[in-house]
Amino acid sequence: MTKQLRRLSIVMLFMFLSLFVATSWIQVVEADNLGQNQNNRRTLLDSYEIQRGSIIVDDVAIASSVPSDDRYQFQRVYTDAAMWEPVTGYFNPALQSATGIERALNADLSGTGSSAFFAEIERILSGQPQTGFSVELSLNTAAQQAAYDALQGLQGAVVAIEPKTGRILAMTSTPGFDTNALATHDADAANATYDQLVDDPLKPLSNRAIAGDLNPPGSTFKLVVAAAAYASGEWTPDSTLPNPARYTLPQSSNTVSNAWGGTCGPGETVTISEALRLSCNIPMAQLAVQLGDDRIREMAEKFGFNRSFATPLESTPSSYPRGLNDPQTALTGFGQGQVTATPLQIAMVAAGIANDGVVMNPRLVDTVIGIDLSVIRAYEDTEYGRALEASVADQVASSMVASVSNGAAQGARIDGVDVAGKTGTTENDDNPYTLWFTGFAPADDPQVAVAVLVEDGGGQGQSGSGDTIAAPIAKKVIEAVLGR
Repeated sequence: MTKQLRRLSIVMLFMFLSLFVATSWIQVVEADNLGQNQNNRRTLLDSYEIQRGSIIVDDVAIASSVPSDDRYQFQRVYTDAAMWEPVTGYFNPALQSATGIERALNADLSGTGSSAFFAEIERILSGQPQTGFSVELSLNTAAQQAAYDALQGLQGAVVAIEPKTGRILAMTSTPGFDTNALATHDADAANATYDQLVDDPLKPLSNRAIAGDLNPPGSTFKLVVAAAAYASGEWTPDSTLPNPARYTLPQSSNTVSNAWGGTCGPGETVTISEALRLSCNIPMAQLAVQLGDDRIREMAEKFGFNRSFATPLESTPSSYPRGLNDPQTALTGFGQGQVTATPLQIAMVAAGIANDGVVMNPRLVDTVIGIDLSVIRAYEDTEYGRALEASVADQVASSMVASVSNGAAQGARIDGVDVAGKTGTTENDDNPYTLWFTGFAPADDPQVAVAVLVEDGGGQGQSGSGDTIAAPIAKKVIEAVLGR
């Protein structure tokens, strides 16, 4: 073989290898992305022939498809639609739109993803109609129902997590809407409903559990500040801080006070653990300034702040900004100012403390199931990271237990169960307060961690509090999970 032919052969071989790699990449790696692209008309039309898989909770389908007499062949139907809406979302082929789990796991549910390849071969060989895969969620029906019922008439959200696994047991947001109205194949009717929801000032389209307009977390953030202090080794629960009735912010003439206007107990000083039990603002503001914004932010990020989570629903990142000055840092000491959070994030804080300082990645899906009930894909528990040493987590948890038993969070008390909790009541200038609660139970063997958000003062303006409105909601969710 001449030198020229050898070179030509090498070039041709390289070209064939490049073509092989490119086609393999398209057919394997990019298959799902290309198949789910909204501009892929062939996949879209093929999907109409496939009966969409169900979304299942506790072995009951909360979303399923039934035959329809139009070009789309199957109509999506939702059970208890408003209760499950923050999770399921809706699917509408007439509008080529989907939200929630319907969108996040569309490849599986529609039977058009790469995982459905062998199912399609089986369908061709058997002559049977193809069905999309079903998706089994981690949610607990009793907990979801308890949260939804407790939030009726309120603007708010609940997230409950299993601390050891990160499995989400409840995710509710109110007010919600009937997903069946947006799943109708009457495009004009669906668009009219959507426009009404967009114009609704109560923002029912916002999933307040993981997104929407984020709120300052109020005194629930004191848990993060205390954790940062204890983890530094420079403070313990018994460390003391000055105990004035008013505190002037550094480099400022503005002052802050405790919620009741007085001191945090009778002494001239107060311990950090007592400040947490009674939910005092001034000691925590002073502690935040001494810690500095860098150390607080580092601890917040260990719990998940400044990070989006795919459960697989994408969450809006909770925020602890960089470069806060001392007065701004002081405000974050009791969850005011520029720090903002979702209920998902605050539930992760409680769950991390409950799980001996280890924060798990939150997830909504347990398995994807084939038509023969075989497990196509199982989702495993994964760690986000260790936020605290177990001993530090125990120190924070002890103050949370005291807060529920005889402190500022007694609205979450459950007879016969030690509940660890922390309330939050966020001021919004002259507007109604934002109310929070987070906690876990049982304190000695945590089965559930929960966060509750209630906006617009729970209808009570500036009279409501996290203890009187948010904590009792959490109590009902905890009782549902524990079967009490």
